[in-house]
Amino acid sequence: MSVTSASARTFRSLQRHRNYRLFFAGQAVSISGTWVQNIAQAWMIVELTHSPTGSPLALGALAAFQFLPYTVFGLLGGPLVDRFDKRITIIATQTTLMLTAVALAFLALTGQATVWEVFLLAAVGGAVQVVDMPARQAFVFEMVGRKELPNAVSLNASLFNLARAAGPALAGVLIATVGVTICFAVNAASFLAVIASLLLMRTSELYRSNRDEEQGVLHSLGEGVVWVVHTRAAWLTCGLMLVVSTFGINFSVLLPVLATVTLRSGPVVFGIMTACFGFGALIGALFTAAVGRPSWPILLGGGAAFSALLMVLAPLHWVIACGAMLAVTGVAFTTYTSMSNATVQLAAPDRLRGRAMAFYGYIFTGVPAPIGGLLAGWLSSVGGTQLAFLVGGGVSLAAVSTAAGVRRGGI
Repeated sequence: MSVTSASARTFRSLQRHRNYRLFFAGQAVSISGTWVQNIAQAWMIVELTHSPTGSPLALGALAAFQFLPYTVFGLLGGPLVDRFDKRITIIATQTTLMLTAVALAFLALTGQATVWEVFLLAAVGGAVQVVDMPARQAFVFEMVGRKELPNAVSLNASLFNLARAAGPALAGVLIATVGVTICFAVNAASFLAVIASLLLMRTSELYRSNRDEEQGVLHSLGEGVVWVVHTRAAWLTCGLMLVVSTFGINFSVLLPVLATVTLRSGPVVFGIMTACFGFGALIGALFTAAVGRPSWPILLGGGAAFSALLMVLAPLHWVIACGAMLAVTGVAFTTYTSMSNATVQLAAPDRLRGRAMAFYGYIFTGVPAPIGGLLAGWLSSVGGTQLAFLVGGGVSLAAVSTAAGVRRGGI
């Protein structure tokens, strides 16, 4: 296959769908801004606790506050998304997230911020994600249709991880030279891009699905959960993701500790470490975009590689070695998560897609993030990032092995 044809296959969703091109461009700006804020918010906690060595538990608490609303209410997002216009819903959620960024910028500018105020705004943002996350994921189908969905899911992952590479690097430089205030202001401005892209779309070109307006929210929720439980591809994918996310995907807690405690460095190295992981994740996302339809061997192989690489990362204490290993880990991470996302999306009936993605998001983020964040913070405070990475990788590898066995056994 020629390079030209491979490239065309990788980016075909962008080539064929104007609405998706607009969304992709808007997200490119907005998600980069979000990563700038994520790094600044974590570093703000480090500064407010006045001790990098005393911050692991505070960073774990930040993750808990950020994702606790999703843990409590996450499953309700799916029925709500399936009842309303997804494009209008996303405009509303993105506007609200922009206002939280403005509030953080104001607190940082005045110099009066407290740890609890940062926690509170993180919780507000997490509450918005209850609806925003499944709405954005389900809206991908409406922009590109079923045929192009796996490609678009992988391209979304590539975009997210390009931002994961660029955003933290920019944040590290901004924090070191100007401070955290500008980071929050940059994120607030970045939301204008995605809101504009949604307003410019041609609604006549969307692949509309029937809205679930007649059923009650709880009945609608129950129907989605029953579908997951009775669909083998969905429950096996979500069950594995629950374990891997809880124990292995805790980078928002571990990377600041890796930079400040393990590597004894500052915000620039923190940004570089996150950018290295994001660069690798971008490569993994482009690979899965070229592959096309989801594949169980690639899904399980990516999960196994990700878990094993966490264990390899555990004993490293050299900046260059950690950066290189995080890049390789990022490739495996996105290969696994992109395949998982596409597997659930394609298995779901059109009218249940919002609920399916809400359940997937709940398993990916809502349950694991607060529990896993606190666990990672505690493990780091007891045995450093070495212990946290070792435990996370070991438990995740055991889960992948179990899932592979279940699949081979036809259970």
